[in-house]
Amino acid sequence: MAPAQAKPAPAKARARDLGITFGGETGPLNAITDVPGVLVGHTTLITGEGRLVTGKGPVRTGVTAVLPRGREGMAEPVFAASYALNGNGEMTGTTWVAESGLLSGPVMVTNTSSVGVVRDAVVDWGARHGLGWELGLPVVAETYDGVLSDINGFHVKTEHALRTIDGASGGPVAEGNVGGGTGMICHGFKGGIGTASRKLPEALGGYTLGVLVQCNYGSRRLFSVEGVPVGEEIRDLQPCYTGSEAPSSPLVRDMRPCAQSASLTTSTIPEGMGSIIVLVATDAPLLPHQLERIARRVPLAIGKMGGLGENYSGDIFLAFSTQPVNPPADSPVARVSSLDNGHLNPLFEATVQATQEAILHSMLAADTLTGADDIRVFSLPHDRLVEAMRKYGRHPAPARARAE
Repeated sequence: MAPAQAKPAPAKARARDLGITFGGETGPLNAITDVPGVLVGHTTLITGEGRLVTGKGPVRTGVTAVLPRGREGMAEPVFAASYALNGNGEMTGTTWVAESGLLSGPVMVTNTSSVGVVRDAVVDWGARHGLGWELGLPVVAETYDGVLSDINGFHVKTEHALRTIDGASGGPVAEGNVGGGTGMICHGFKGGIGTASRKLPEALGGYTLGVLVQCNYGSRRLFSVEGVPVGEEIRDLQPCYTGSEAPSSPLVRDMRPCAQSASLTTSTIPEGMGSIIVLVATDAPLLPHQLERIARRVPLAIGKMGGLGENYSGDIFLAFSTQPVNPPADSPVARVSSLDNGHLNPLFEATVQATQEAILHSMLAADTLTGADDIRVFSLPHDRLVEAMRKYGRHPAPARARAE
């Protein structure tokens, strides 16, 4: 296998390019990396085609890393908290996060069957860099990419996770079919990685809040954007298969050939099967209990987009603040700041806005992908999304047009 480090693809329109804002002002990049010090890395694995052969492929998977304080700051924890809307998923290390209020090292996101190897790789990275104690309980989250990828072939290896950490950087973040999001499906369209940010006005503290999602949840019929029932307006383009044989997995036994896709207007994969991981970063001075309050607002965004926290969905969220937490060398007492609870509402709103936008970005950036058993999942068509928004009177002038 020749794993590929994710490289920026030709720019695709993002939400604001299409006139969809979800409210609020973004940071310069409209990405989680707008929060100072946060780095993101991806390793994307795409090999093979045709029928699924466990252990050989096709492979459509990868790993994503979010480094709260970059590589140089791995030894310094951040205040953090997690919350699960529905727990049919995994995010390792959160027991200690809940106990201590602290997160050390990177947050890794991959596929369901690769949590173990990625977790071990983070421990390995820590040991190699003299941080075996600090990185002993890594946070690794997952969503299921077994529709499009040979998930039980265990194609993500230690070297892939190590490469993802070492390659993480600031600046623009690749979205869509990259990293851990490579083989993911969101609201019946191709999903994956998405990111967005919000910058509060100086009068409200001037804080930055950024979100990164790995989007693999939701039904088509409930998909909504700013109150517009987009899933009802775009009922075709359902997942289908291009080969001569039906897919082997019983999970997609109702799937139809792509030759019939024009007439398919109902879901061909089980509704409510999938997950979403959401990471929220901020430079606002928040304590762990306040960060849990931030994480608890993420479901409001998912609900606005049409998610229900379905029974077979793992909807797990983690929020962290990059304010310094370590005491000075000559004292056991750390002096930290805490934003007054009465001033949290703008951050709650920013969380809901940025999460919605990151979910949509994961779909707008994704390309149509054909994977295991020749299953094809279509990208969200930008023109039809805009058409639906206009139909319901929810389409202001695109950002580029307003700038002119």
